[in-house]
Amino acid sequence: MSLQGIFPIESWNFNTPSVLSSLSKADYERLFLNSSTHFYQKGESLFKEGTVPSGIFLVIAGKIKKYKSGGYGKEQIIYVANKGELIGYHAVLAEERYPDSATAMEDSEIRYIPNPDFIAVVKTCPLFASQLLKVLSHEFTVLSNTISVLAQRNAPERLAITLIVLREKYKDQQEGALIKLTVSRADLARMAGIAEENVIRLLRDFKREGILELTGREILIKDIKLLVKRANYK
Repeated sequence: MSLQGIFPIESWNFNTPSVLSSLSKADYERLFLNSSTHFYQKGESLFKEGTVPSGIFLVIAGKIKKYKSGGYGKEQIIYVANKGELIGYHAVLAEERYPDSATAMEDSEIRYIPNPDFIAVVKTCPLFASQLLKVLSHEFTVLSNTISVLAQRNAPERLAITLIVLREKYKDQQEGALIKLTVSRADLARMAGIAEENVIRLLRDFKREGILELTGREILIKDIKLLVKRANYK
């Protein structure tokens, strides 16, 4: 079921796939001229916060979590990148160190693009540069939503919104009305900004309410309308 009209999902996704579609065939080939494909196992790091970037990453398959590290090893997941999305380009454009870390949430296939090729295409393709600027501007909205949820929403609302956003991430990979999420309770807690034990309790509550089903780590979203109602998002 589509979220159109019941939840503004477009305000929670970075939409970087549209950036590559703005490239001509020649510019596309130039961008990927020296690229290489790498396979990351679940839990394997793409880059660490504070390190110097040498290139950008395109998600071919799988899911990558971007997160900030706090005290005592705590993580706050700020975004989950899906198939077709670019990550790591902020630091390259700003000529700064990575402001966050990126790790595979599941086994993933990643295309690595070296800095010189990326910067060359940015400089020679105005439309590509313009699209990147739009995406960067939109990311401000996405991050503002995340901050607002963490600061102003209660735990059930936080978890409901997190599940709605994740459902959209898994939607393109599955057929049928019911979408299955494969995500750890720890990662759900780090996305929603609540304790893991509260995530476990709330998932059981949502199950009793007929919103979802639980099978091991798998979460099957049964009723998206009820989940949106639980999110209380207006």
